[in-house]
Amino acid sequence: MLRDVVRKAEEVARREGPGRVLRVRLWVGADSHLGGPELEARWAHAVSDTALRGAAVEVEVSRDRSHPNAASIVLRSVDMDSGSA
Repeated sequence: MLRDVVRKAEEVARREGPGRVLRVRLWVGADSHLGGPELEARWAHAVSDTALRGAAVEVEVSRDRSHPNAASIVLRSVDMDSGSA
């Protein structure tokens, strides 16, 4: 599941064009096996050899067990530095 989210974030970054990934925002369902600090630690390892390395990660954890994505990790956004100053 985490690898899929990393892949999606990389795809978004490639589509956005050149520039550095500054931040990735994730939403984590209440029934996901990962959340909070554990997810952040695994995220750092999962992106260590990708264009996402070094980007900040923001994690919003849901408490709603009835949400349709309660067992999922969802990519919310990828913020890029366009490289122009």
